[in-house]
Amino acid sequence: MKYKNLIFDLDGTLWDSRATIIGIWNEVLQKHQLIERDLKPEDMDPYMGLLAKDIIKDIVPGISDLQAEEVLAEIVSHENKVLGTLGGILYEGVEDTLKYLAQDYRLFIVSNCQDGYIESFLAHYQFGSLFADIESHGRTQKTKAENIKLIMERNHMSIEDSIYIGDTQTDYSAASANGLPFIFCEYGFGNLENPLYEPSILKFEDLQKYLTAIAK
Repeated sequence: MKYKNLIFDLDGTLWDSRATIIGIWNEVLQKHQLIERDLKPEDMDPYMGLLAKDIIKDIVPGISDLQAEEVLAEIVSHENKVLGTLGGILYEGVEDTLKYLAQDYRLFIVSNCQDGYIESFLAHYQFGSLFADIESHGRTQKTKAENIKLIMERNHMSIEDSIYIGDTQTDYSAASANGLPFIFCEYGFGNLENPLYEPSILKFEDLQKYLTAIAK
């Protein structure tokens, strides 16, 4: 089968932004006296791919909805500016592979991140021309499954010619909710409940080989 549309998750799939954003989280949370010790990049591992409001409520138990909203607004504002300037850690092979794939496929990103986060990623690496469309929870306030459906409807994509690529069970579940096949990125942050039943890649550049093989 030859796919036409490749929909990507962002964190844990295309890049690792933890080293950049952790300083922002520490700065804002310490400013509001919400943490006793600085968070380390690895402390964010369980939260990658989750909604920010759920992350902060787990990091700061008992925080009110209002304070969580105010603190997150401050964090998000800083993150988008800093990430656009400093970027994160782009996984090996991502740039060359995306440029190669963009010649034969339409590329998309759907992420649970805030509005402006994907845009910062695209701006820093100058990838904007490679992607046909993007969508985020921050812009729509919808679930990842709903945003995948939204981007498919907006771009006239069919289940038969589209596939989702991500690194968490949440990604798999969102793809499955839309009837989409899924490719699991083993190098990312998450795990699958039944990894043996899904195709997987050990490094990003393996995606090119996989898609070429199944298109023959």
